[in-house]
Amino acid sequence: MTDLAAAVCSIALTKRRRFFWAAWWTAAPIAKPFRKPDASHGGAATREDALAEAEAASGRSLVVIDGRWARAWSRILRGQEPWTARDAKGDDRRTTAPTGAPSTTSIWTTLGVPNDATVADIKAAFRKRALETHPDHGGDPARFTALKRAYEKALARREEAERRPRRRRA
Repeated sequence: MTDLAAAVCSIALTKRRRFFWAAWWTAAPIAKPFRKPDASHGGAATREDALAEAEAASGRSLVVIDGRWARAWSRILRGQEPWTARDAKGDDRRTTAPTGAPSTTSIWTTLGVPNDATVADIKAAFRKRALETHPDHGGDPARFTALKRAYEKALARREEAERRPRRRRA
């Protein structure tokens, strides 16, 4: 078995807003004829989860490459040609990771509640903001996704705080 200088993983967003990954670690991916990946799988909720699954399958760390390779393999699995006109041009706008620094907006600011808000306040704020940001109501998908993640994190923090034993003050 040969080793690449760097094992690679391609991650693509699916129509159902999940992440499909394909990884090559024995040899580099080749466009013509298309080289089958060493492993692939779909259904991860986040890009990070997809990369973690791929690294677990390969048993090594992987370098992320553009998503057109995973999309090509996905099309082959569906019985289609691997490359579209967009992929032939190298246009990968749909799956590239956002550039720049990650957002520094707190989950509380995203939800529009103070950091000591109750679960009921968090749920009410989420419902209100979801109507404003949901793509079905003319909102931005990225803003809605950020809102949903903030909501899930806020609820998880409240549940964790409720499970944690309280300290008694002397």
